[in-house]
Amino acid sequence: MTLVTLAQVLEPAVRDGYAVPGLVCLGWEDMRAYVAAAEAERAPVILQAGPGCRAHTPLPILGRMFRHLAEAASVPVVAHLDHGYTLDDCRAALDAGFTSVMIDGSGLPLDQNIALTAAAADLAHAAGASCEGEIGVVGYAGGAASTGTDPDEAARFARETGVDAMAISVGNLHLQQGPGEGLDLPRLRDIAALTTVALVLHGGSGIAAAQRASLAASGRIAKVNIGTELRQAFGLALRDSLARDGDRFDRIAILRDTEAPVAAAARAAIRSLGASGRV
Repeated sequence: MTLVTLAQVLEPAVRDGYAVPGLVCLGWEDMRAYVAAAEAERAPVILQAGPGCRAHTPLPILGRMFRHLAEAASVPVVAHLDHGYTLDDCRAALDAGFTSVMIDGSGLPLDQNIALTAAAADLAHAAGASCEGEIGVVGYAGGAASTGTDPDEAARFARETGVDAMAISVGNLHLQQGPGEGLDLPRLRDIAALTTVALVLHGGSGIAAAQRASLAASGRIAKVNIGTELRQAFGLALRDSLARDGDRFDRIAILRDTEAPVAAAARAAIRSLGASGRV
């Protein structure tokens, strides 16, 4: 197993009742920990480069890092652009070797979102890659508000864009540090009843592990993005490392201490989605 597309890992997930984790990457240490976790769990994994990651590390470098890890891995690894906002973002990711792009036109009027997302899907498919789109706005904890996905609009969006995966807004929030207020399960069921495309939940850290497992096993949720709980694991490990020896200054030694705790947190996330033992 090595570098694969999003469609290649989501098709069996939908068929067999589990979800693949989309793990938010910020640097080399967490990327490496995520692949180690996936190998330990015998699970596919999606490495995601979002806007913050891309602002810190140039996209061509991220592409090489993802591909390097994927080519040495014994499990399927997707190199995924998270929250691209323009066709140029998607084109740059594909040129950098990404195998999947997410175009986020969720803040646009429906017709414009469909047109942008369809163009991104065409671009990705022509390059042999996959495309994820978003319908309805997934907000941020303590920040921008959500706009729930309308099931009828979701059906039209999926039909007219040709995306391989569709992110939806059903009470999930980005950057949530604890349990949220709960998902709108009736809305989720209505969306699933009107569509056949693989569904994606962003903001997975705010969804309890038991509910993740239930949704993955019984619904069409095939991808769950997880970032905040993994960043928390990194931050705790970093503070613990420095607290043990305040005189330490070697960057590599300090950051190496974060990898095992982050890998453990990633393994727990993978298990919560029923993805373990699928490879």
